[in-house]
Amino acid sequence: MFKIHLSENKKEYYFNLLAQNGQVILTSELYTSKSNCQNGIESVKNNASIMSRFERKTASNGKFYFNLKSSNGQVIGSSQMYSSEAGMENGINSVINNAPQATVEDTTI
Repeated sequence: MFKIHLSENKKEYYFNLLAQNGQVILTSELYTSKSNCQNGIESVKNNASIMSRFERKTASNGKFYFNLKSSNGQVIGSSQMYSSEAGMENGINSVINNAPQATVEDTTI
């Protein structure tokens, strides 16, 4: 499930993609409008099945994370930090399996 949220300053929108257990597996950038946020969700749905759109990264603290990019190379969403590469790969698989058919809940209403 995707959940749309308002930022702390109540001026920008972002979304989280949740796994079936409720854990956040992908977080978007901040958007200036709800419609742009909704477009970001559609972009995740469209790009989640393309393995080459996942960019695997290692943070300076040695933890692993990934970004999902659109066809133009822009980051659509970033994962949480994982302590192992295997955990990161499981996170990628979770996005692949959950994003395309995920419902959207708007928490800003």
